[in-house]
Amino acid sequence: MTVDVVCLRPEADFTRVGVRATSQLRVAYRGPSDADVPELLTQARALVIPAVGPKLAPSLFESAPLELVQVTGAGVDRLDQAALTRRNIPVANVAGGSNAAVAEYAVATATFLLRRFGWSDAQIRQGRYAESRAKLVAENVGGLEGLLVGIVGMGTIGRAVARAFAQAGCRMAYHDPMPVDAKAMGGLETRCLGLHALLAESDVVSLHVPLLPETRNLVGERELDAMKAGAILIQASRGGIVDEAALASRLASGHIGGAAIDVYAHEPPEAGNPLLALQGEAAARVLFTPHIAGVTRQSAAFLFRAAWENVERVLLRGEAPLHRVY
Repeated sequence: MTVDVVCLRPEADFTRVGVRATSQLRVAYRGPSDADVPELLTQARALVIPAVGPKLAPSLFESAPLELVQVTGAGVDRLDQAALTRRNIPVANVAGGSNAAVAEYAVATATFLLRRFGWSDAQIRQGRYAESRAKLVAENVGGLEGLLVGIVGMGTIGRAVARAFAQAGCRMAYHDPMPVDAKAMGGLETRCLGLHALLAESDVVSLHVPLLPETRNLVGERELDAMKAGAILIQASRGGIVDEAALASRLASGHIGGAAIDVYAHEPPEAGNPLLALQGEAAARVLFTPHIAGVTRQSAAFLFRAAWENVERVLLRGEAPLHRVY
């Protein structure tokens, strides 16, 4: 079989959102563990992969004459940068396609946790309607308006999340170790804080940084202890950014008021994950989702269309890829 592109996600992923690769390209759709993938890569000119999934072995690329590895999302941590750089194989992603979806997720989950919707749903199912309503009223449960939301990582997604919270009436602060272009902020009223100052002041903290050596366990015991008592944490960046055992401990003690967890150090999370072991009130203050913060029909269509357009740009028109990561 002669191919131009090996795509490590099913063709149905694309067609169900109305996106198709051009007929000018011969595409082989495979799973990452299919036996013929290494052989197909020895002749393919491009590899298309999802952003989420297991690490790809560097050996896959040793004999691959690839002109492009195209990720159908933002994250590139499935790839071995050294191996691809050594072979001068460019890697490109699609930046910004999930902005709206992640922003919706962050605002929705913060609201869900602050207003204790999950807890009240469980109480009513157990016949405790009157008791649960009285408790929520007595505790003076609040919403988003007027709260300080701290964004860690003010890239394209972080800015979209910040705008969504600002539209909900929140005050905004951010921390980013890299300089942020004032023009990119688009008039958003926010202030830059050091990480520990942001954690100490924010009612809601939303994480939007890539997984890099310097960001692994960025939020550990010390950082969680620095958070404002009762604050909400939204982890929709990459697994490994948060020390999960430390977070479980602070949820159990009540120091952290709630957490939305979309990404995990190991995906799927292992049975021994300390967050899954939480019981009682602590368990009720956690919302788990399966790495879908940025996944909607609309975002998928944008990401897939942009990915194929970049492949066409390189393979059919001989142009340099857009959004090259390295």
